[in-house]
Amino acid sequence: MHFGYSERCLEHDTGERHPENPDRLRAIRRGLAKRHGVEYAEPDPATREEVVAVHDATYVDELEAFVADGGGSWDPDTVVSEGTWDAALTSAGLAQWAARSALAGADGRNTPFALGRPPGHHAVPDDAMGFCFFNNAAVAAQTALDKGEADRVAIFDWDVHHGNGTQDVFYERGDVLYASIHEDGLYPDTGEVEETGRDEGENTTVNLPLAAGAGNADYCHAIDAVVAPALERFDPDLVIVSAGFDAHRHDPISRMRVSSEGYALMTDQIRSVTDDVGAATAYVLEGGYGLDTLAEGVSMVHETFDGRTPVSDDEDPDEKTKTLVGELQDLLDL
Repeated sequence: MHFGYSERCLEHDTGERHPENPDRLRAIRRGLAKRHGVEYAEPDPATREEVVAVHDATYVDELEAFVADGGGSWDPDTVVSEGTWDAALTSAGLAQWAARSALAGADGRNTPFALGRPPGHHAVPDDAMGFCFFNNAAVAAQTALDKGEADRVAIFDWDVHHGNGTQDVFYERGDVLYASIHEDGLYPDTGEVEETGRDEGENTTVNLPLAAGAGNADYCHAIDAVVAPALERFDPDLVIVSAGFDAHRHDPISRMRVSSEGYALMTDQIRSVTDDVGAATAYVLEGGYGLDTLAEGVSMVHETFDGRTPVSDDEDPDEKTKTLVGELQDLLDL
């Protein structure tokens, strides 16, 4: 893969004990140093105007002023430092680079993956939350649409937490599909099955809140039975994967059971469906708070695009997953 990265993202200082800290990127870089064919790009940050395309200008002004005053705790979970403004713009710019590169033809071993922080999928139009300030995937999608590089964009979010911010941005829009597999009842306690979009966005939101303990078979079944047909029906020009790695069985803040191999299996599934529909594919880093498992997850995505064949464990999905999938298939008429 071709990775986007910038040292500016390390300047967002959340403190030594915060789970979303600069060591996340350092761990990923160390893990990738052991792999074949890793290349890096350092694109420009997003502009304020590009961020305001998905966020309220008043909120963006408030955040900039808060940073200029030295930062502090925006909320109990979301920490601001003097480097947060530049890091947040840089992280959004990395996501834009990934989308732009994919739409320009980067695929296969050159598939782009934006390694930015802070993450973005909890950032709602008018507020920061859940470690997130600017919604990186949403900014990238909107920029591609505004520049005429794509007419339809899909965002598939496999982070263990529901991307409430991404859903909110596009909930009433027909030109962006948002699909999420997440742990039921986990922060921010959004993303119910019944949330499927409104007005022009009817049936362009797809939520699969899996029960705690779901593993590889559950995720793969959800992709095969719901996410893939939803993508095929939507027929996007670009698919952005909001790639969090906190559903890993050894991540410290979730109860899911996805293995490192599971991320390779999901990558292979998404690659297959995007190939079928002829969509460009870009990856954007979201969560993942066990340093070793985060690094391993990113490396497994890279190795899958580098030619390694994932190994299935041949387990069956849980009955609760099958029931949920059937309910959503009926709801969305898939």
